Amino acid sequence: MDQVISLEIKERVGYIIINRPKANCYEINFHKQLLSCIEEAIQDDNIKAIVLKSALDKFFCAGADVKVFQQNSVDENKLMVEYAKKVANLLHTSKKITIASIAGHALGGGLELAMACDIRLASEGNYFLGLPEIKLGLMPGNGGSQYLIRLIGAGKALELLISGDNLSPDKAFELGLVNHLLKQNTFEEEVHAFAKKIADGPLEAIAAVKQSVQMGIELSLEDGLQLESKLVDTLYDTDDAKEGSLAFVEKRNPNFK
Repeated sequence: MDQVISLEIKERVGYIIINRPKANCYEINFHKQLLSCIEEAIQDDNIKAIVLKSALDKFFCAGADVKVFQQNSVDENKLMVEYAKKVANLLHTSKKITIASIAGHALGGGLELAMACDIRLASEGNYFLGLPEIKLGLMPGNGGSQYLIRLIGAGKALELLISGDNLSPDKAFELGLVNHLLKQNTFEEEVHAFAKKIADGPLEAIAAVKQSVQMGIELSLEDGLQLESKLVDTLYDTDDAKEGSLAFVEKRNPNFK
């Protein structure tokens, strides 16, 4: 079995790299390897932020390998989808911030992978993002519909899901599907700078903010405020909070643990 997913560390940023030519299409072993790399990155104390990226020039990930999908039994395909869901859930629920670095086509399950991440950074370029499953008589099955409505709203999400139309990076940025649209010639450097800024931050506080946002969006305002109070109470006595206050008084940059 070829190793198509790898993990590299640079300045406390863990890069999970997808390399399955020609289009990073996935099958079950792809997701097993991806799951293992994400778990390793989450458990490694030297990694403070996680970036999911492609080793290929033209593709981030084109989703399921249609040839494998056609050859599989229904039960085999359902098992592959279950692994894809595990991957998406791990990216979404990790206490560490997860970032999708998109510089090529992100389609179907590939876009679902990106949407499961906390942040999406996209390069300018001539490529597409989309969920074309409806054109195969299907719909997204790895969380795509639910992530999409939370990112761009129900109306636009429904339109994209029932049309299967693709978006340019510019349009994806305009809709709020990606957080930042970056220059091609400095893309990798800007992605690293963004991730390193997070990795250098107070990680307990960042994890609490992530939990507050993800859970709060499903709660009433009253319950959300209670959640926020509960989470901030866990931070007052941390080393990072003490260091942040001291650095402010001493007029220097904090050195978070």
